[in-house]
Amino acid sequence: MSSESGQRHLTRRLTQLYGGLVLYGASSALLVRSGLGLEPWNVLHQGLAERTGLSMGLVLTILGAAVLLLWIPLRQRPGLGTVSNVLVIGAAMDATLTLVPDAHGWTLRITTMVAGIVLNGAATGLYIAARFGPGPRDGLMTGLNQRTGLSVRLVRTAVEITVVVTGFALGGTVGVGTLLYALSIGPLAQVFLRVFAVPSASGGSTVVAAGQPRRAILRG
Repeated sequence: MSSESGQRHLTRRLTQLYGGLVLYGASSALLVRSGLGLEPWNVLHQGLAERTGLSMGLVLTILGAAVLLLWIPLRQRPGLGTVSNVLVIGAAMDATLTLVPDAHGWTLRITTMVAGIVLNGAATGLYIAARFGPGPRDGLMTGLNQRTGLSVRLVRTAVEITVVVTGFALGGTVGVGTLLYALSIGPLAQVFLRVFAVPSASGGSTVVAAGQPRRAILRG
């Protein structure tokens, strides 16, 4: 492979990585503005934001960094995507919340919720397909899977129920959007993983939906 084609390959991956992370933060902000329920981890982020007076994006960043520290005993290795996840998503969320007002009226609220969920699925596909490493929360779950022997599905379910219940108790928003997100994000992410699949550097096809990306879908 020539250096020029290698540069194009890297540029595409980096574009997908950062485009996906920015879109992820923006799509999460749309769910906030819909007022109809958030993704599991953002229920906790919103609850903590309500209690601390910090912005949701800043809480997301701080908690993401804290979760990343838990990778040390789990012997997980962060990648560029992992660190970028901590730094970019929260900033993109806060920027979007500043620009986009709350949705009013059922039609606009439902439209905003659906747009947020679909765009979140697209963002997940972009980010994971770039293959720069999992997000801190996904790494936590796969690390727990490896250390405990429990299935990723069981670990994820237990962790996300815990963060939803805790976030709701702190004042986070749980609603139809939370349920619809939980049911649809997996299928949506798999579709977009195929859409945004990046060919391998050698020119062959890379099936990014196989292996760890299939088991660990980003949850901001």
